[in-house]
Amino acid sequence: MAEPDARTAGPDADDGPTTPAEVLARARAAAPLLRARSEEIERARRLPADVVRLLRSTGVFRMAVAADRGGPELTSAQQTEVIEVLSHGDPAAGWCAMIGMDTPLYAAFLPAEVVDDMFPHPDVITAGLILPTGRAERVPGGYRLTGRWRFGSGITHADWVSAGSVVTSGGEPETGPGGGPVWRVLLVRPDQVETLDTWHTTGLRGSGSLDYAITDVFVPEEHSFSFAAPLSRTGPLATPDAFVRNMPGVPLGLARAALDHAREQVTTRVDRLTGRRWADDYRVQYAIGEAELDFQAARHAVYGSLDRQWELLASGRTLDDFTPDERISTALPRLNAFRAARRIVTGLYDLLGTSSIYEPSPLDRWLRDITTMCQHVVAQDQVVQSAGAHVLGGTPRFPFALGIVD
Repeated sequence: MAEPDARTAGPDADDGPTTPAEVLARARAAAPLLRARSEEIERARRLPADVVRLLRSTGVFRMAVAADRGGPELTSAQQTEVIEVLSHGDPAAGWCAMIGMDTPLYAAFLPAEVVDDMFPHPDVITAGLILPTGRAERVPGGYRLTGRWRFGSGITHADWVSAGSVVTSGGEPETGPGGGPVWRVLLVRPDQVETLDTWHTTGLRGSGSLDYAITDVFVPEEHSFSFAAPLSRTGPLATPDAFVRNMPGVPLGLARAALDHAREQVTTRVDRLTGRRWADDYRVQYAIGEAELDFQAARHAVYGSLDRQWELLASGRTLDDFTPDERISTALPRLNAFRAARRIVTGLYDLLGTSSIYEPSPLDRWLRDITTMCQHVVAQDQVVQSAGAHVLGGTPRFPFALGIVD
């Protein structure tokens, strides 16, 4: 008998968790199961269907569904903690969970009646790239969509695929109020998408982040959106940056897993020449202490900034009301979480020495995963430049990292 399709094997709405505490508890229960499957997930270069079903059962994909729509409506910090827990089990699974749960955040920018039609249950998974690398030619009733996109994490089990595009009319790019091109995100069904087997990478192999192509597909206007203004939701999760806030959960979960592993290894090792316990060695103690210092500083910065931002947004303010310092306050801790995780894992890899280099060592996989993860745009220098430019009154190279939409 064929294995059930991961796209249709989610729990009934009534069977899923309804509170943040329930989602977190289920994630904690799933984490060791994901750890046990890590090597298999990496070999498959995608999440197996039963792993996707396991993630669905935790409620991770419904985390941002609004309370008035029957969802648990986790805060950004609560979402991040769930992603951190799952990534402690397996970073690729955590990455796909983080990407796939964006559906209700995108839904904020769609009309309410469209949300009801497109997302009939709370565990719908969306994958794809939102940055405008495709072309959407305006036609009556919608667009003709053509293009090729990279980094379709989780696309092999997605219910909808996003495709960021520049809008054209008569083959020429349209311009927005600020004079730049018009950017819209179009949502299409997976059977309208050609996936391309390009995901042969250093790390995060299990995320299935394939390239994909769409050729001259009609997309109704109502299946597209702009981040410029929410249409069906208000509050802290109805902002352009809502879907990137929980991203630090992946590197933090990975770094915590590496630290836990290293501490366990160190406590059982004895120097073969001196007979001295590793745990009593100053160099080892300092290395573990320094890694913990880096982790704690990065983690508290992430959660503290998220809690503060949520407080400001819940009070009725918008991102446009923020001071420059408030505007950059989550972007920089988010980036630092990735870079701190890379420093931590690299240091622990060196500390444990030759035992780290063999593929059965999880440190080898974690080092490759964090190396690949840090190539994501949210961990790049242009985010730092954008923050610096914004507080100095200059021009950010990547304004969307600060939730700025032209």
